[in-house]
Amino acid sequence: MEFVLSLLVGAYFIAAVYLMLSRYVVRLLLGVALLGNGVNLLIFTAGRLTHEVPPVIPYGEQVPQTVTANPLPQALVLTAIVIAFSIFAYLLVLAMRAYQELGTDDTDHMRVAEPVDTPRPPTGY
Repeated sequence: MEFVLSLLVGAYFIAAVYLMLSRYVVRLLLGVALLGNGVNLLIFTAGRLTHEVPPVIPYGEQVPQTVTANPLPQALVLTAIVIAFSIFAYLLVLAMRAYQELGTDDTDHMRVAEPVDTPRPPTGY
């Protein structure tokens, strides 16, 4: 099971990098969302997937008597979900505002700081 999830994590990362290298902002946002999901699945898989008892220590004992689930990867994934969603929401609003101002989602046409008609700077002395 962990091998299949490791392959799925690799597929998420490959698809995310492919989408983030695109010229279009919408594809970039989808790549960021896929990257966040891939990282969450990576953390969850790294915490070992086992069907064990909950991480509860009975009263009066210092350590659990049996193998228990590891709560740390679950807490990290929960935190990562919140962070990934907030980053995605921020980038979505930023992309929507850029599209409203510039009328395109192509990053090559968003070069407001680099006007086309200006002469090139000198290349030598």
